Amino acid sequence: MALSDADVQSAQSAWAMLYANMEENGTSVLIRMFTKHPETKSYFGHFKGMGSAVEMEESAQVRSHGKKVFSALNEMIQCLDNTNIFTEMINSLGKKHATQLKIDPKNFRVICDIILQLIDEKCDGDGRVAFEKVTNMLCTQLNSAYKEAGWWQDSGPH
Repeated sequence: MALSDADVQSAQSAWAMLYANMEENGTSVLIRMFTKHPETKSYFGHFKGMGSAVEMEESAQVRSHGKKVFSALNEMIQCLDNTNIFTEMINSLGKKHATQLKIDPKNFRVICDIILQLIDEKCDGDGRVAFEKVTNMLCTQLNSAYKEAGWWQDSGPH
């Protein structure tokens, strides 16, 4: 599914608003994910012991990882107008997370939904609609990359 030029511009504009404060927003996304979906912390050995949102917000490791997530997303979003490069970036991300990090692919939908909530809070409705198309493309392509890497959704890697 290709995005229209208007979708690309709207999604990039919404993202630019979030990315302008990448450390705070990246940290917020991770804290929301870890508090609403505590099982996701199991993939991060150094985050497991953190219980409170305040503790996570003050953690240099959580803040650093939030910036890392936002930086990776920013690289992809800058390539929305080039489907081939966008897809290659997602495939690389998916293969790494499937084979090396062994992250369940359902967690990408979780983090994308949290980013959409943040866009709802910080941007106008137009940006949310276009960015939802981006997250749907992202999750669909990540699932394909996981399948190519031999990941079976019900039971993990094989």
